[in-house]
Amino acid sequence: MAIDILMPALSPTMTEGKLAKWNKKEGDTVSSGDVIAEIETDKATMEVEAVDEGVLGKILVPEGTEGVAVNTPIAILVEEGEEVPAGPSSAPAAAPKAEAASASPKAAAPAPQVKASVEKGNRVFASPLAKRIAKDAGIDLSTLKGSGPNGRIVKKDVEAAKAGGGVAAAKSAPVAAYTPGGTTSTPHSTMRKVIARRLTESKTTIPHFYVSVDIKLDALLALRSQLNAASPAEGPDAFKLSVNDMLIKAAAVTLRRIKGVNVSFTDEALIEYNDVDISVAVSIPDGLITPIIRQADRKSLREISTEMKDLAARARAGKLKPEEFQGGSFSISNMGMFGVSSFSAIINPPQAGILAIAAGEKRPVVKDDGSLGMATVMTTTLSVDHRAIDGALAAKWSATFRDVVESPFTLVV
Repeated sequence: MAIDILMPALSPTMTEGKLAKWNKKEGDTVSSGDVIAEIETDKATMEVEAVDEGVLGKILVPEGTEGVAVNTPIAILVEEGEEVPAGPSSAPAAAPKAEAASASPKAAAPAPQVKASVEKGNRVFASPLAKRIAKDAGIDLSTLKGSGPNGRIVKKDVEAAKAGGGVAAAKSAPVAAYTPGGTTSTPHSTMRKVIARRLTESKTTIPHFYVSVDIKLDALLALRSQLNAASPAEGPDAFKLSVNDMLIKAAAVTLRRIKGVNVSFTDEALIEYNDVDISVAVSIPDGLITPIIRQADRKSLREISTEMKDLAARARAGKLKPEEFQGGSFSISNMGMFGVSSFSAIINPPQAGILAIAAGEKRPVVKDDGSLGMATVMTTTLSVDHRAIDGALAAKWSATFRDVVESPFTLVV
């Protein structure tokens, strides 16, 4: 019996994705667990494993196709010797499913047919994919003649217009200012589009409140040097702690001590998380991703360091599993390695807090006896959702975090 292979939902925020690559071709045998395709989601490029067995009978969506909606049939799996149907057996389901589908493609295979859509007013008939490509390219669909059924504008019509350059720009498209050296236009990746959408939603719908504190790092740096010096030079027990490892632990300890920050806001209730799961921002070529240190308050510094190195390496290689970057109860964004003196981070919904960590730098300070001295000081800024966390609580959390960092032996006992 033929089985439709559907575009899987590989993250909670994914509504569509790019079918980046097929690892199987029509006629190939597919076994459960085979990696059949690579999907570029709003988070990363991820491998998709088959959940059913059979023969890849027909590829409906070729690799390289962008904007493929979740639950859209992308291929058809058949039994050995079974006749391949002309098209999918059912329309895409209304609600996205989280289960992974099996898949395989062929670059020359035609895209699945969809009904023509009508834009009221100027009555432009175009497929959703054609409309999306036209919007990104600044092409006015009313200037095109469709080659699809009933004159519908399809992808190849828009691509031809882009190549010909003879199409009027859409009214909403910005007019580029003249520059002597010209300009270069780079289409947004799926990840960049989603980052733009989610951060815009966060900044415009969440009332951000900021608390900054200056923290002396000398004691923490001294402890780090002692711990690293005690590490074996090589072998399974060898480790090398970073300042970021220690700050992750410090934030986790503070979240456990100060209740009310490890939360999320909903219209119905305040959700308090039982576990302290720290999302750590990692820069990757297309943007950033936030792998998670689960139960960070219960882990040793060495465990956090080892886990963070592994997560960061696999994040940059696009090899994270969904459960390794989905979720989290609090975020950390550290730009100290870039010499940044201070910054404010945007909250990562549905979390209610994110800590921005700047560089440690030598600054004059007043000692306890009133004399002047020098210390390594960093500025941290806590951004909180003011609907869930009041200013006094945010200030208390920041002051406690400073105390933990400045008295760092609590991180190892």
